[in-house]
Amino acid sequence: MFRLLADLSVYLHREPIDFRAGINSLAILVEQAMGLDPMARAVYAFCNKRRNRVKLLFYDRSGFLLVLKRLEEDRFFWPRGQQAVLTLTTEELHWLLDGIDLAAVRRHPERRYRSMG
Repeated sequence: MFRLLADLSVYLHREPIDFRAGINSLAILVEQAMGLDPMARAVYAFCNKRRNRVKLLFYDRSGFLLVLKRLEEDRFFWPRGQQAVLTLTTEELHWLLDGIDLAAVRRHPERRYRSMG
């Protein structure tokens, strides 16, 4: 199993795409539909209509990488909502790829304290 670095930005395209799309088509989709830079230090995630396949697109200084994950029997819990693009952490992306429903996950709130005394 591969793991992405924690400092990468992750952008999830909410609407299903035609999975015949390759690197060039997805890079254009990132730029035009998502309004983002496909060559940024980021990962862009896409799913198909049946939610049994996910494609990840990212640029690594010298070229694009396209990763495909196909589920044989299950479905991904693809987040739904009003926004066309959702920002995730790499940890949340790994959860999504592992079959965890992100809507059901609740974290403790981040706390900031002025002093320890």
